[in-house]
Amino acid sequence: MRHRVKGQRLNRSMGHRNALRRNLITELFRHERIRTTRAKASAIRGAAEKLITLAKRGNAVEEEAKSVHARRLAAARLNDPTIVQKLFDEIAPRYVDRPGGYTRMIKIGPRVGDAAEMVLLELVEE
Repeated sequence: MRHRVKGQRLNRSMGHRNALRRNLITELFRHERIRTTRAKASAIRGAAEKLITLAKRGNAVEEEAKSVHARRLAAARLNDPTIVQKLFDEIAPRYVDRPGGYTRMIKIGPRVGDAAEMVLLELVEE
């Protein structure tokens, strides 16, 4: 039984799963839209939205130390420092008035090779 077990395993080891999560979230913020399987998209969607919320709160704080702390927390979860800068300077200010729901999943049908359910995971435009 999987009671109280957090996250999805995606048939990968812990290190592979963490690397996959970092890469997918980084590419989502870089391109603002990615095409992936439904299982992977639902596995990273919550983490991506939490990073956007972290960036919003980091920008709203008046104390410089807390703002730097928020950037460091985001950098620990992403691969690229330029993406961290984009997250705080471009992406988070878009959603200042939005209380949540920053991403959208659009089903695009099965993949040709193995019929895996594919989706577009994108940032919501305002």
